[in-house]
Amino acid sequence: MKKVFGLLFNKFSVTTIAFLVWMTFFDQNDWMTQQETKKQLQDTKDHIQFLTAQTEEMEEDLKRLQSDPQRLEQFAREKYRMKKDNEDLYVIERK
Repeated sequence: MKKVFGLLFNKFSVTTIAFLVWMTFFDQNDWMTQQETKKQLQDTKDHIQFLTAQTEEMEEDLKRLQSDPQRLEQFAREKYRMKKDNEDLYVIERK
């Protein structure tokens, strides 16, 4: 029993335990902060992946609009409500 207390209250053991407690809970770069930072990094990587996919989709739409005049006309009519001179345009909004 005396040997166990001797090992636990040894100056090296106490210093190691104090260091681990300090680094785990009180330091500027403690364990919880590191976990939050890892979560933020993963969220940022996911957001970058989402935006990259969205950018690729938009570039593909742009190529289709530039190469196909019918697609460009359809886009202009739907998005900007453009019409030909001899047409009437009726907009029906759904709520």
